[in-house]
Amino acid sequence: MAKGASKMRVLITGTAGFIGFHLAKLLLAEGIVVYGFDGMTDYYDVALKKRRHQMLLQNPNFAATEGMLEDRALFERVADEFEPDVIIHLAAQAGVRYSLENPRAYLDANVIGTLNVMEAARRLNVQHLLMASTSSVYGANTEMPFIETEKADTQLTIYAATKKANESMGHAYAHLYDLPTTMFRFFTVYGPWGRPDLALYKFVDAILDGRPIDIYNNGDMYRDFTYVDDLVRAIGLLIDVAPVRPKDGVVPEGDSLSPVAPYRVVNIGNSDKVRLLDFIDAIEDCLGQKAERNYMGMQTGDVPATWANADLLKTLTGYQPQTDFRHGIAKFVDWYLDYHGVKK
Repeated sequence: MAKGASKMRVLITGTAGFIGFHLAKLLLAEGIVVYGFDGMTDYYDVALKKRRHQMLLQNPNFAATEGMLEDRALFERVADEFEPDVIIHLAAQAGVRYSLENPRAYLDANVIGTLNVMEAARRLNVQHLLMASTSSVYGANTEMPFIETEKADTQLTIYAATKKANESMGHAYAHLYDLPTTMFRFFTVYGPWGRPDLALYKFVDAILDGRPIDIYNNGDMYRDFTYVDDLVRAIGLLIDVAPVRPKDGVVPEGDSLSPVAPYRVVNIGNSDKVRLLDFIDAIEDCLGQKAERNYMGMQTGDVPATWANADLLKTLTGYQPQTDFRHGIAKFVDWYLDYHGVKK
């Protein structure tokens, strides 16, 4: 994975979060020194976040600070003391639906917080800044699979809008300060230690408890479900592929590299469009139990389908996610039953 791995120092924001936890675990296994920064917000169960951090803290190469990214002085102090080679910014106020209720939280965390991370990266002159965006930035785009080189200007939620703002901010800093920056657009990530507000966790929890599950758009939904181990492997490989400002502004065909900055956007998805009802069938098969299905209309700000073209990721790293959703669901169910002490 990352070159000179034994010495590399990586600062990750959001290490108590679902993806940040898995990424930190992977990089630590590669011998990389990791420092975590996490707000431990109560958007979902803090006990789950604390368990993730406790597991990471078993490794002597991991340490962390709890704090909010909006606290500029604290984050600056943490970054200055750790002196990272690379910063990976995953912390965010997540959740598409919650952004309808509490839009201000998204501006504070995702715009102000991200600016503070970018400022630290600029000041410390890191080798590579990698930041999380989302497939939600594709918004109302209908041509699929989604590809990084197409326009993405029709965001449908404040969550997606703040992530698109991050992409624009990242491009500006890359251009102004020659700061190599990679944005990744994640597609429906799932797996063990997953978030309780996401569909897979909610569905398993409800089915085992005999509660009905809400199925939006009457089940006519498609998602590019991406297994978390595949996702973090892709991020780990991208660390070594820092964008370089192109000479004469000439960009290779199919590359999202900016003509005027060391900046690139990369999709990380499974390159497969899975019908939500097939996903639910697979959960039922795993649990040996049928769901009570509550079919509902489309939710405000939601999209009927997402599907990634991950060719650029493969071109850059030689890798693309490929875990079959049935296998991934089985892994999640095993974790869920173990974590909650449920006998199947």
